[in-house]
Amino acid sequence: MQERHTDRKKYFDEQVVTTEKYVIPFLKEFISIDSNLSVLEIGCGEGGNLKPFLDIGCSVTGVDLAENKIENGKKYFEQHPNNIKIKLLTEDIYDSQNLTQYDLIIMRDVIEHIHDQNKFMNYVKKYLKPNGKFFLAFPPWNNPFGGHQQICESRVLSTLPYYHILPTPIYKGVLKLFGENEKRIEGLLEVKETGITIERFEKIAKENGFKIDETIHYLINPNYEIKFGLKPRKGIPIISSIPIVKNFVITTAYYLLSLK
Repeated sequence: MQERHTDRKKYFDEQVVTTEKYVIPFLKEFISIDSNLSVLEIGCGEGGNLKPFLDIGCSVTGVDLAENKIENGKKYFEQHPNNIKIKLLTEDIYDSQNLTQYDLIIMRDVIEHIHDQNKFMNYVKKYLKPNGKFFLAFPPWNNPFGGHQQICESRVLSTLPYYHILPTPIYKGVLKLFGENEKRIEGLLEVKETGITIERFEKIAKENGFKIDETIHYLINPNYEIKFGLKPRKGIPIISSIPIVKNFVITTAYYLLSLK
């Protein structure tokens, strides 16, 4: 397993860099990011994506189902000069009594883990202010590493592209053959079940009352700069215009949505 998936502080720091360098500049074209902005991150982990917003003085809230990640995040933010403006909650958003409405909701690499994405996209609207914005970034399922196989213990499997699109029984067999434990296999199969394509995401968003304000499709994910030293590269328009095909080469898609 690669170090960044066991060293949670390293993973936190990588999220900080990518959000600061790529996500916030993307958002600044459409919203003012200042101390008046309220931000909710769903599936926040330790809250690395929230730190650049907190640095600016935004009021930020992070929610995640994993209690250990939330506890880590609280430790990482203990000494932050604006820590009075951050809340980290171990909650299920469907049951939360602690969330209000926000100017901006963000989700990076989360929606591909969510079951019943149609239900989720309809429900999440309750947390968005009428003029609010919703930022999502996700890897299309069919891209070389859309199965999140980089978390595998096996060095071969963690760097092998595309095998996650094999039929489920064969895919599961490969994971077992290379010695992945049952918990990791279960998690990888969940991503296979819930993985999402660009076309399906856009369809779900529109069906649930969102309009797409802006999108960027990346051939080389901005995350890869801090992780692997690769410069981000946007998708070539001719590729991005070909349905289905683009899902096999686009490594992440950025979307900014608002309510119709």
